[in-house]
Amino acid sequence: MTSQPTSASPEAGPTEPRPLRVALIGYSFMGSIHAQAWTTAPRFFDLGIAPRLSAVCGRDASAAQQFAAKFGIPRVETDWRTLVEDPEIDAVDICTPGNLHAPIAIAALEAGKHVLCEKPLANSVEEAERMALAARDARARGALAMVGFSYRRTPALAYARELVREGRLGTIRHIRAQYLQDWIVDEDFPLVWRLERDKAGSGALGDIGAHILDLAQYVSGHRIVGVSALTETFVKSRPLPAASSGLQAVGLHASGAHDGGRGAVTVDDAAVVIARTDEGALATFEATRFATGRKNAIRLELNGSKGSLAFDFESLNELWLYDGVDPAPSAGFRRILVTEPEHPYAGAWWPAGHGLGYDHCFVHEVADFARAIARGEQPEPSFGDGLQIQRLLEAVEDSAAGRAQWRDVATSDVPAGNAATVGA
Repeated sequence: MTSQPTSASPEAGPTEPRPLRVALIGYSFMGSIHAQAWTTAPRFFDLGIAPRLSAVCGRDASAAQQFAAKFGIPRVETDWRTLVEDPEIDAVDICTPGNLHAPIAIAALEAGKHVLCEKPLANSVEEAERMALAARDARARGALAMVGFSYRRTPALAYARELVREGRLGTIRHIRAQYLQDWIVDEDFPLVWRLERDKAGSGALGDIGAHILDLAQYVSGHRIVGVSALTETFVKSRPLPAASSGLQAVGLHASGAHDGGRGAVTVDDAAVVIARTDEGALATFEATRFATGRKNAIRLELNGSKGSLAFDFESLNELWLYDGVDPAPSAGFRRILVTEPEHPYAGAWWPAGHGLGYDHCFVHEVADFARAIARGEQPEPSFGDGLQIQRLLEAVEDSAAGRAQWRDVATSDVPAGNAATVGA
């Protein structure tokens, strides 16, 4: 890692922020939005450090070169180990399929790099435990790690959390969350990597269900301690994509090009969960890729003894609040436009009323990560937080395999031991 700069003499003027040289591993959908975030964050936020994208890594050298040219990245590699071992790289941003998260993150942390890793943290609890332990050990040496639950950085949801912490909702009794998509409703949509368990770990559950599990806990301040669940794979096989279509890399958009055969879908298409929190609230969750007509609908509602709040990502600059102390004749949900400079993150952007979008969540994410590095503070959510979500995902799958039998979930973050022995 780059060492702290020495103080400048009065004659030398103010010291420039030290650089944070970032290697991006992965260049498709997530890689693109992370690259844009790293480019944009220092233009709008005071980070205390100067991040720059120094390299990108991808298995397809030609595609990686095109990506690098688009984002002005000076270096391209096809083996992530080259970047992890390079002393000229300070941080590694992992945007790969889940099966590569653990080996890249652990190697990077052991090499003294800061690590930002896309969610879910891993493809299994055992991998996530090793990653959390590696992060704990690396922190003692000055390397920091964060898991990328980007929706936490939606200003309306960050503000919702503030309202809960202020006691505006009183005792929270109900949490309900949905994440609804429809991009694989067509039964002839090809078998992309997100539909293969060995690469993705799980389907709708880990890809989008992880987000609403995290958001429910983040906004409410509660921890989920038990679940009962059902999952379903509605389409059991899909056409194999043509090798030239690029679908394995992108995992989102069908080109219509197929190899002719079909392969088995080995992940869930949808998950439904009921849960209880450590503070006695009841929670319900639904994650599906088969909600026809819904593209990226994330909904969260909390009901408390004094009020309620509701959020829908399709109107992501809005939060709805019901204040239970209002007199009955005028009581009702009221719309809060979360664009005031006092609202989380909003003050760095445009005048009030000029809304933000999906990409801003990632700008806020890398800004928070960079500021934590500059201050030497643990960024949130930590790998320990990612491990806790991984345990929830495992409990959901375990419950679903037992036909909705109840499963308790451990709330501790990091197990005892070290990364080399856990799960061995």
